[in-house]
Amino acid sequence: MRGDLLLRAADAWYPVASESDLVHRHVFQGQLLGQELAIWRADDDHVNVWENRCLHRGVRLSIAVNDGRELKCQYHGWRYANRTAACTYIPAHPADAPARTICNRTYPVRARGGMIWTTVGQPVDEPPELDPGLVLRPMPVCAPPGDVVTLLLEQPPAPLNAEPPTARQRGDFGVELPGLGFFVVQPVDAGRAIVRGVLDSPAPADERLRVLRQFDDALAQLRDIAEERAAHEPAPQPLPPRYEPVPAHLASLPENGDRRDLPTRVRVVRAWEAGAGVRGLELGPMDEHPLPSGQAGAHLDVALPGGLVRQYSLVNGPGETDHYVIGVKRTQDSAGGSVALHERVREGDVLAVSLPRNCFPLRQDRERTLLVAGGIGITPLLAMAQTLEHQRLQYELHYFVADEADVAFAERLAALGSVRVVTGLDPAATEAELERLLATADDDSQVYFCGPPPMLDVARDAAKRNGWSRDAVHFEYFRNDQAIDDSSRFEVVLARSVMNLAVEPGRSILETVRDAGVVVPSSCGQGACGTCRVAVIDGRPDHQDVYLDDEERAAGDSVITCVSRSLTPRLTLDL
Repeated sequence: MRGDLLLRAADAWYPVASESDLVHRHVFQGQLLGQELAIWRADDDHVNVWENRCLHRGVRLSIAVNDGRELKCQYHGWRYANRTAACTYIPAHPADAPARTICNRTYPVRARGGMIWTTVGQPVDEPPELDPGLVLRPMPVCAPPGDVVTLLLEQPPAPLNAEPPTARQRGDFGVELPGLGFFVVQPVDAGRAIVRGVLDSPAPADERLRVLRQFDDALAQLRDIAEERAAHEPAPQPLPPRYEPVPAHLASLPENGDRRDLPTRVRVVRAWEAGAGVRGLELGPMDEHPLPSGQAGAHLDVALPGGLVRQYSLVNGPGETDHYVIGVKRTQDSAGGSVALHERVREGDVLAVSLPRNCFPLRQDRERTLLVAGGIGITPLLAMAQTLEHQRLQYELHYFVADEADVAFAERLAALGSVRVVTGLDPAATEAELERLLATADDDSQVYFCGPPPMLDVARDAAKRNGWSRDAVHFEYFRNDQAIDDSSRFEVVLARSVMNLAVEPGRSILETVRDAGVVVPSSCGQGACGTCRVAVIDGRPDHQDVYLDDEERAAGDSVITCVSRSLTPRLTLDL
C-alpha cells in the first residue's frame, strides 16, 4: 500500500521550502520523492526549483554560488541562467557558447501560504489556495510519509489546552484542520517526511513566539510517535532519483541550423525610442514557458512583415531571462527590415523568432576586456559590458557616435561603471583614437569590436599593427558592404557526402549544398558572421566575405559559403 501511494504521489504538488528559507543569494537544498532539489530566489524575485546537480560532474548545485542572476558551480565554474537553467558559460571552453542542450531540469513553482510548492510529475490541478497566515517550523520525521498522514489524522496538532478540531484529509498528503490551519506531509523519500503547516491567521506580534512554540512541541510529539512506530516496521527501500531528459521546448536546436527556422513566438511587450533613430523592443513569452536563454553576444533571427528575416543582437544583461531586448536602427538604405520594425510593428504584435544564436561569444578568462562600439554596434557590446560588470571583471566600453543624441540605451549605459562615449569624430580622428586605444597590447587583454564596416576594418588593422594576437581580437560585422559577384559557374565536391554539385550563377555554395540535402548552419546570409564557414580541402576560394582576416584568406583552407565562390573550376569541401 505504501508503494502504491508513493507511485501516484509524483503527479501532485508539495511544499518543499518555506519562503523564509530562500534568503538573499543563498541556495536551499530540498528533496521530494527521492529527487534532490536546488531551490533559490534570483534578484528579480523569481524562484527556481532545479534538479540538484551540475551537468558536468554531478556536483550539487545547492553548494553553488548564487550571484542573484545565475548559479555558478563551485567545482569547475559552469554557470546556469535564472529561469531556464541553461548553461551560459564553461570556463574550460571560454571561446565557445555552450550548446543549447546543456540545460538542467527545472520544476514548476507555485507560492502558496508562505511556502514554495513544486511537483516532479505531471499534475492536473494546482496547489491549494491558502491564506497567508503563520507558517510553522517544518518538522522532519524519519517515518514513511503515508504513516505520518495517518497519525496527523488521528492526533491533529492543536494549541495548548484546546480541543483539536476534526481533521479532514485533502489529497494523499494534505490534512485540513477547519478553523485552524492546513498541514502537508512532504514525502522526502520512502521512509522520510517533513510536516509543513500554516495557520489560517497570523498570531499577534506578542503572541507569535508562544504559538510557534506550542505547535512545535505538538509536532515534535507527533514525530516521536511516528518514529517509534516506524522502528518496529521493516525499513522501506529509498526511492531512486530520476535523471530524465530536459523538456523538448528547452533542449531543441534549430532544424539543420537553418536561419529560416523560427520556432519561437514572442509578443511585443514594449516599444520605445531608445536613441535617435533607434527603436527598442521588449519581447515577452506567449505562455508560461520561459524563453530560451542567450548569452552576451547572441542574436535573434526575426521574421518581419513581408517575408523578411533580419538578425538583431540581444541587449539583455545576465539574469534578464523573462524577455528579450533588441535595438533596431532605422537606416536610409534599408531594404525594408528596419522600416518594418519602426513603422509596422506595434506593442501587442506577435513575432516569430529563432532561438538565440551566438557567433560572437564573450570570453571571461582575460584580466582586461576592451569593448569598442560604433553606432548601433553598441547592442551586443552592451550585453557584454553588463555581464562583465555583474561579474566584477575589468573592462572598458568605448562608444563612438556622431552626436550625444545618437546614444542608444542610455539608461543601461548609465548603470555601468566603465563607459566612455566618444562623439563627433570624423574618419581621420576616429582612426587616430582607435590607434591610441589599441596602442597597448598584452597577453592578459582582449578586444571586442562591433560597428560599421569601415570602422571595423580600421580597428582590425590598428590591432594588427600594435601586436594584438589574433585570438585576442574579436569582431562582429552587422553587414557586408562589399559588392558580391555571383556570376561565375563552378563545381563543388563534397568529400564526406560523396557528391559533385554545380554552383550556377546567381546561386551560392550554401544554397546549392542545402538543396542537395547537406546540412550547413548559417545565420546572416551575407558573409558577416562566419556561421557557414566550411573547411576547404582542394581548390582556391574567391573570398567575398568580411569575416575572414588577411591571413585566413591567404591560407585558403576555409570558405564562407553564403557569399564566397571559387577561383578554380572545382572546389573540394569537407562536407
